[in-house]
Amino acid sequence: MKILFVCHRFPYPPNEGGKIRAFNMIAHLHQDHEVTVASLTETNEERQAIDGIQDHCSQYFSQHIFKPLAWLKAVLCLFSTVPSSMGYFHSWRLRKRIRQLLKQQPFDLIVVHCSSVAPFVLSAGDTPKILDFCDMDSQKWLIYSRHKPFPLSLAYWWEGTKLQRAEKKLAAKFDGSSVATAAELETLNEFETGKPGFSFPNGVDTEYFAPADSGYEANTICFMGKMNYYPNEKCMLEFCAHVFPLLRKKYPMLKLSIIGSNPTKKILALESIQGIEVTGRVDDVRPYVQQSALSVVPLTIARGTQNKILESMAMGVPVVCSKIAARGIDAIAGEHVLVASSPEEYVACISRLLDQQEERQRFANAGRARMLSHHSWDYAMREMDTNIIRCVRKQPNEQHFELRERGIKNTKLS
Repeated sequence: MKILFVCHRFPYPPNEGGKIRAFNMIAHLHQDHEVTVASLTETNEERQAIDGIQDHCSQYFSQHIFKPLAWLKAVLCLFSTVPSSMGYFHSWRLRKRIRQLLKQQPFDLIVVHCSSVAPFVLSAGDTPKILDFCDMDSQKWLIYSRHKPFPLSLAYWWEGTKLQRAEKKLAAKFDGSSVATAAELETLNEFETGKPGFSFPNGVDTEYFAPADSGYEANTICFMGKMNYYPNEKCMLEFCAHVFPLLRKKYPMLKLSIIGSNPTKKILALESIQGIEVTGRVDDVRPYVQQSALSVVPLTIARGTQNKILESMAMGVPVVCSKIAARGIDAIAGEHVLVASSPEEYVACISRLLDQQEERQRFANAGRARMLSHHSWDYAMREMDTNIIRCVRKQPNEQHFELRERGIKNTKLS
């Protein structure tokens, strides 16, 4: 098949969130199909790196967006019914190139990753279209509105409300829609569009994120994530205020390593607390996580899959996380991961792993095994294949795409 894949962030290098999911979808589809990638770049670094995608697709092109102008369009959307996220990622040049491409050559399938660029392909006529929301972003903004002070709370509520309306309209116009978790699928199904919806999980590279041969530091725990991302910042500030002091009373030598780029001033200030280290950006997170006794993910705001959990578990590092964070992974609480809700519960779960080496090893082995069985990219892509077929061909028993000969030459479209 000839497939057009459209995404809002250029999926190479696959080094964060949605880029990782989009890249793996593209690379998998390219194994048996001719895939053309159309996307946006935001930075010069992204523009310089795009040729790295050439071994994973047949053709590709990008359109650069000027960030100050993108932010201006996003702000202006506050005074309209258009979601600001769609204003930010709107590119009439990319939209025009896609329309020209659709006129020049027929495609058997269009796959769109993220609702922000979904309007770019609505003129594709009868070509089957699948929209991968991954996460229902509207719900994230609506959650933010309950945590932010006025008038920011009103702005987030307005954005969430507009985006929810847009998501519902788009889901009705596509032949099928996908998300990353069962929880997100509940939201999608509530739209009642009459079109099929399905979920397939985010995966993790279990070869890259693998257990270390060396041992770990029994008095070190860690958290990893982009530290200017509000949910990460919020949960670490609360954890360090309410949980870490209780842990230090019990374990005076305990250290917490906060690993991640762009730490805010509030996060940097946490280093004034004895036992807390803020690393900032590191070239490779693996050594920091692998040397830790466990990874904490105490998010109070979370939608979709937390890659930080998948990566820790794949490395054989046990995870203690919040209930809302656990909803995004296919794992059983108490068997593959430990779940807590209050400071006292976090202390109890963390102590369970720090005090009992055999218990820590049991969760390390169980978490790694669960990633291999339920969160490998091979597993995720098999789920995607089956469900795309069900959406497009309406044949519930169909298991595979019609295969094409491999070896199609890769071309960068100028």
